[in-house]
Amino acid sequence: MSALAVSEVAGVMREPPPGLFRSWFHSYEEDHGDVRVYRPDDYPFPPARGRRGMEFAPDGAFVDHPLGRGDAPDAVPGRWRLGPAGRISLTFEGARPDRELEIVRCDEDVLEVRRITS
Repeated sequence: MSALAVSEVAGVMREPPPGLFRSWFHSYEEDHGDVRVYRPDDYPFPPARGRRGMEFAPDGAFVDHPLGRGDAPDAVPGRWRLGPAGRISLTFEGARPDRELEIVRCDEDVLEVRRITS
């Protein structure tokens, strides 16, 4: 059973999965369908020009790590909060649009998400 299933009751996530609180980087080689796969920052990724990432903190802080100029990592701070049905709302200041993700799977080795909004 995944950590997500343990914290979910009747389709409502009551608390975030404990494995969520760390830095995650996109393992695009493992994406399937509309599900994006992320691995911990210490995962032995194959060589790549750059990887997008994200970081969740227990206090609601969030950092998006898009690729910047020349594939260099960037850092965009924001906030996350729990929504219904395994969803997480991400908010940012300024012109950056807010996003919503559905957590498909989360444990200490993998985070799988489906992007609900772009």
